[in-house]
Amino acid sequence: MATTHYLALEDVSCVLPDGTPLFVHLTETFDDQRRTGLVGRNGSGKTMLARVLAGLLPPSNGRCVRAATVHYLEQQVGVPAPGSTVADLAGVQAAMAALRRIEAGSTDPADFDTVGERWHIRLLLQQALEQHGLGHLQADTPAACLSGGEAMRVALIGALLAEADYLILDEPSNHLDQPSRTALIDQLARWPRGLLVISHDRQLLDTMDRIVELSPLGLRSYGGNYTFYAQAKAHEQESAVAELERARLDRRREEQAMRAQRERQEKRQARGARAGQQANQAKILLDRQKERSDHSTGKLLRQQAAAQQALVQRVREAAEQVVDEAAIHLHVPPSAGVAQRLVAELDDVELPFVPQSLRRITLRVRGRQRIGLTGPNGSGKSILLKVLAGKIRPMAGRCQVIAGAVYLDQSLGQLDPERPVLEQLQQAQRNLNEGALRMRLAQLGLDAQKVVWPSQLLSGGERLKAALACALYADPPPPLLLLDEPSNHLDLPSLRALEALLASYQGAMLVASHDPVFLGALGLTDRLEATGEGWRLYAVD
Repeated sequence: MATTHYLALEDVSCVLPDGTPLFVHLTETFDDQRRTGLVGRNGSGKTMLARVLAGLLPPSNGRCVRAATVHYLEQQVGVPAPGSTVADLAGVQAAMAALRRIEAGSTDPADFDTVGERWHIRLLLQQALEQHGLGHLQADTPAACLSGGEAMRVALIGALLAEADYLILDEPSNHLDQPSRTALIDQLARWPRGLLVISHDRQLLDTMDRIVELSPLGLRSYGGNYTFYAQAKAHEQESAVAELERARLDRRREEQAMRAQRERQEKRQARGARAGQQANQAKILLDRQKERSDHSTGKLLRQQAAAQQALVQRVREAAEQVVDEAAIHLHVPPSAGVAQRLVAELDDVELPFVPQSLRRITLRVRGRQRIGLTGPNGSGKSILLKVLAGKIRPMAGRCQVIAGAVYLDQSLGQLDPERPVLEQLQQAQRNLNEGALRMRLAQLGLDAQKVVWPSQLLSGGERLKAALACALYADPPPPLLLLDEPSNHLDLPSLRALEALLASYQGAMLVASHDPVFLGALGLTDRLEATGEGWRLYAVD
């Protein structure tokens, strides 16, 4: 009988260092019978929950039972450590180093424990690289030479080589071009064990057997793929909104009925008082009548107060079931006034670390030009942006870029992980007071608590929003934006807000992206495509 591997949350809560609860009282089981997609808004706690499930973070309360070995691939492959290699990215460097020591004569038991059963790990890694279109890489290839997409693909290969009982992937399709995304979906379709995928990628989520949503209401499981979840969620919201309206209507009707009842009671009291005075009754009898009337009125008021509290509670409970889809808003930076000026010029520039056919480029960018940068992983898009941003020196040729250009890379290296977002935005924008800057961050979904946290405590989507705020709200406004996969990590409301902002942006822009829908929403004037024959610039119709 086959063993079922599972991860179970039992009344799990996670509280941040400042005491803010991220999620509370979660109870759910993730087994190897259903491939699960985990969804939720930016900052809802998906990555923290994944780390709890993987055993990398203890819950603040409750417990996580792991009847499985777990391999967790984090969201940010990030900037490679100096000297790291492809083997490091794949997570097999320690095993390969131990194997080399054993081959050199080591008898250390720790080396044998590290290798385990993976005596063919070098061969397995190279075969996997070739199988997934990365045969030009070797185990000792420097990680710094890889594009973001290539680094993610190598890390995914490492996850598959781990052969764990349960695989947890956090935004695995970020940085991947469409062929690589398709290959990822095919790889995961063949994965025979437990699988949890955290993603905003609708194409990938549509291959899952169920969707679990993390929200302020907790965890909610939907027995189907993303399309089924979206339909069920829409129906739930319609029902929740209708129930909220019914509860509010019932409260208004009952409150009107209560007012009418009180008015009738007050009239009866007034008539009784007048009748008693006219009948010239003894004072003791009048006092007893008044006492009975006051007691009756007090009883009515207490009954009405209890009924009103019940009505308010019903409205509150109905409102909690309506998801708060607070609009994400980005302010359009003012024009930098460079409509016809040359903002960037590459004259016969030779790019490092790219295929030979794409090594040379000549390019001129003017003030209102909006260029979509496309091409497969490893073709040199990120390298080109880094050369324009002055992060990498070209091997030859001349590169001139206007002062004030803003570059946003895939790893969000512009953000200091130790400093709060508000402090970094204040440094970039000195003409707005703290209240105005807090308002702009709040409109991005970064509340008053999160803006004073070190940025490393934010989710991937929140860090991207923070980096965008520091770039776009800088003073003076940037005349040129260099954006490398800016749509990665964003939930759908935030993605739509980013599309609207970039469509309204008045300066020049080069945007690298593998998302054709996102690029199509930006009002591009040109496309710069990396092809097998070189760089091709053409106007967008």
